[in-house]
Amino acid sequence: MGMKCIGVDVGGTSVKMGLFEVTGELLHKWEVTTRKEEGGKYILDDVGASILEKLKELNIPIDQIQGAGLGIPGPVLPNGYVEVCVNLGWRDRYPERELSEMLHGLPVKSANDANVAALGEMWQGGGKGYHDIVMVTLGTGVGGGVIIDEKIVSGRHGLAGEIGHIHIRGDETETCNCGGVGCVEQVASATGIANEAKRMMASKDLPSSLRSFGQQVTAKDVLDEAKAGDPLALEVMEIVGHYLGLLLSQVAMTIDPEVFVLGGGVSKAGQFLIDTIDHNYEKFTPISKNKGSIVLATLGNDAGIYGAARLILD
Repeated sequence: MGMKCIGVDVGGTSVKMGLFEVTGELLHKWEVTTRKEEGGKYILDDVGASILEKLKELNIPIDQIQGAGLGIPGPVLPNGYVEVCVNLGWRDRYPERELSEMLHGLPVKSANDANVAALGEMWQGGGKGYHDIVMVTLGTGVGGGVIIDEKIVSGRHGLAGEIGHIHIRGDETETCNCGGVGCVEQVASATGIANEAKRMMASKDLPSSLRSFGQQVTAKDVLDEAKAGDPLALEVMEIVGHYLGLLLSQVAMTIDPEVFVLGGGVSKAGQFLIDTIDHNYEKFTPISKNKGSIVLATLGNDAGIYGAARLILD
């Protein structure tokens, strides 16, 4: 029997877990509900108990497990310290130490969830075969992760890869949930794309199939209608593509990854989204044709458990 490892992706509503071969095959995945009450004090207990129960059920002794990795929705310092994790109610915690104790001293490593998803995509997803990738997750917010030489770059203060909060738009008036104004997240997240469409419906007379959705319009509606050729939806996506192309050009000239991997719900739009971003990215990087290309993530919601498991193999 080869050694195995465990990946744990702690989310605001559920904790996803996966049992892997150290070579990267997912053997088994399951989840438990995230109990956020009382400052999230039950979450790690639930995870530890669930892992022990699952190993018992699968008849796998704990000494066959090389370790467990933990993806956490907030900043994690290099020593594993989590100062605050708003989505879970955690304050002043060392989750990897706590989980290790529950798992009879099994090695546990933790990192931020967006960084962990990037690591997963590099290991077994859209970035497989590459050593340097930047992942851009376009979901409810915009997350990012930087992987250089197959390792997460989290920076001295855990801010590396927080590309969703780079200020990119000078004429924005609304405030982002980070407290800033004109963040990438405000224009390129699912929420941002929907808001952009609402603004444009209000400010332009263009006929559009989007008007039938009114204030309930979603990013998916915008992308579907843009693909179908709707002029207003296309104009919204051209704005989104402009800012994402600008962002990727800035990141390319700072980090120069082999590829950009696009994930999150918005990336389900596939090649259409890549094309929308790509011609803008080209426009902002005339300096060289030789640069990181844009590819799609392939692991979906499993990127976090893959990346968490991969953490423990370094």
